[in-house]
Amino acid sequence: MNRFRRLLRFDTARNRLFIPSAVRLTGPTLKTTLLSAIRTMAPTLFALSIAGVAHAQGTMDFSGATTLMTTFKTFAIYAGAVICFGGLIFAGIRMMSGRFQDAIPGLFGALFGAGVLGWGAGWIGSLTGQTMQ
Repeated sequence: MNRFRRLLRFDTARNRLFIPSAVRLTGPTLKTTLLSAIRTMAPTLFALSIAGVAHAQGTMDFSGATTLMTTFKTFAIYAGAVICFGGLIFAGIRMMSGRFQDAIPGLFGALFGAGVLGWGAGWIGSLTGQTMQ
């Protein structure tokens, strides 16, 4: 009975681990400390190296931006038309079958498509500050 009482140490907290004093007094090794420092500093050093490369960039040429934005404008017009037309078809089929409540999401889809169709080109043009025709 005395052996078990001495191992469990009823006078201390139960979740406390037994650690020999020799192991407790030794600190982390140099290798562990260096690896920890490298892991800590690596993201910062990586970000600083990329910032130096980005700072060395010259000016950017936006001569092709008008053509690119015109392409995006055309895409917005076609995408808005397809969304609007698809929503109207969805709502029309639901209404013809008599389920008017099920047609409401299709009508909102058509409204969203009309918004993309109407405001899409203006929003895309505002990204570069250019007016497109």
